[in-house]
Amino acid sequence: MSHYFDSPQAPEKRRTIEASIWGRDYSFTTANGVFSGTRLDPGTAVLFRETTPPDEARHLLDLGCGFGPIAVALATECPGARVDAVDVNTRALALTQLNAEAAGVGERVVAATPEQVLAGPASYDQIWSNPPIRIGKQALHELLLTWLPRLAPNGRAWLVVSKNLGGDSLQQWLIDQGWPTERTASAKGFRVLQVTCGPQT
Repeated sequence: MSHYFDSPQAPEKRRTIEASIWGRDYSFTTANGVFSGTRLDPGTAVLFRETTPPDEARHLLDLGCGFGPIAVALATECPGARVDAVDVNTRALALTQLNAEAAGVGERVVAATPEQVLAGPASYDQIWSNPPIRIGKQALHELLLTWLPRLAPNGRAWLVVSKNLGGDSLQQWLIDQGWPTERTASAKGFRVLQVTCGPQT
């Protein structure tokens, strides 16, 4: 199994994939060693199908960006917004920036490591994520508790999680931590969760 949540050591082998997101067609450059490097991940596809672009948002976060489909789509559909695309995988970050530039939104997508972004005071109108469930429950919980407090007042997060990998239990855990969480859709074995501002408001 490729540990896409680490920077890969194997030589990069790029490929191109096509995807339709919110009614718009995209061509993405992907590679080995990144999450879902051969296609648009089914969970991410469900997230797009069950949501609409956040037209009013001005600062967005794609948490665990992979090769960048969420970041690029958000920047394309929200022309007034800046999107921070965060990943620990440096190959993924390079691909995200490449795909953003190819889509004409490179100036508004900033691909960076978590440490680079957390060093600043940024807050977000919305956070979008297909979170890395396979890093383990404790690490996932720490990840969410690090980034959710970055939501601005009245902000929200959109998460897509496999039911079989704990989507329902994650929803309850978020509620227990003081983050109101609603399941807004369920399709193809995935839960779409909307998280609204909790402890910091």
